[in-house]
Amino acid sequence: MAIWLTESSKVIVQGMTGSEGSKHTGRMLRAGTDVVGGVNARKAGQSVDFDGKALPVYGTVAEAMAETGADVSVVFVPPKFTKDAVTEAIDAEIGLCVVITEGVPVHDTTWFWDYALSEGKVTADGTPKTRIIGPNCPGIASPGKSNAGIIPADITTPGRIGLVSKSGTLTYQMMYELRDIGFSTCVGIGGDPVIGTTHIDALKAFQDDPDTEAIVMIGEIGGDAEERAAAYIEEHVSKPVVGYVAGFTAPEGKTMGHAGAIVSGSSGTAQAKKEALEKVGVRVGKTPSETARLMRELMRSR
Repeated sequence: MAIWLTESSKVIVQGMTGSEGSKHTGRMLRAGTDVVGGVNARKAGQSVDFDGKALPVYGTVAEAMAETGADVSVVFVPPKFTKDAVTEAIDAEIGLCVVITEGVPVHDTTWFWDYALSEGKVTADGTPKTRIIGPNCPGIASPGKSNAGIIPADITTPGRIGLVSKSGTLTYQMMYELRDIGFSTCVGIGGDPVIGTTHIDALKAFQDDPDTEAIVMIGEIGGDAEERAAAYIEEHVSKPVVGYVAGFTAPEGKTMGHAGAIVSGSSGTAQAKKEALEKVGVRVGKTPSETARLMRELMRSR
């Protein structure tokens, strides 16, 4: 089992004909992802060769979905075009839209996320018909099944751990350190101030996935996402969770790395987040390697 991305997922790439889109489309194909085409209105009707596999280019997401049955889009377009690309994906009601692009204006992200939640764009229970992951994220990988984004495909194995992380590089490190146990799905949600899928969304999905036995949650300083996740874990998550919060040595009041990672007084510090998580039973490592060790110990005891 996996969450959101499985071996049956059919993937299109918005921006497949660009340098980054082309490079990572090739990587996704080599990882076994069922990439079925790309989208670029200016190059519709053309095809692109990837080691002997010709992928068609469609004019719109809706056209690509109608022709291929695609249910996942990965967005590799420049920041100034990202709002339009994601809006197009939402209008087409594709099930999953993974926005890799970094540098997307926060106003644009806020706009298309609000649009995804608007009337007619959600299901009866209020869930967006199009799940957005990102922007500024590494994507989502279900090892041995499919890989949508820029996560390296050869650093881990299929297994029983679910991983949700704000940080791309820490996603990779955790996948590698726990490669002997392996992962059901790894989700890099991105660290921008406004994102689509949150820690809580992933925690809920992993809780509901019968083949995910334990969860690693990686956060970072700034904001209150980890504190809200801790409250959710206390009420709704029965599976064991191990956590890590990047930024224990960050100075207060200084923006660090991701645009959302700023500490104001005691609010948003790594220590405050660690305490909130530990209060609800989450074991929190002080380093990524210690976090991996805590998870390995937990899995061996099960």
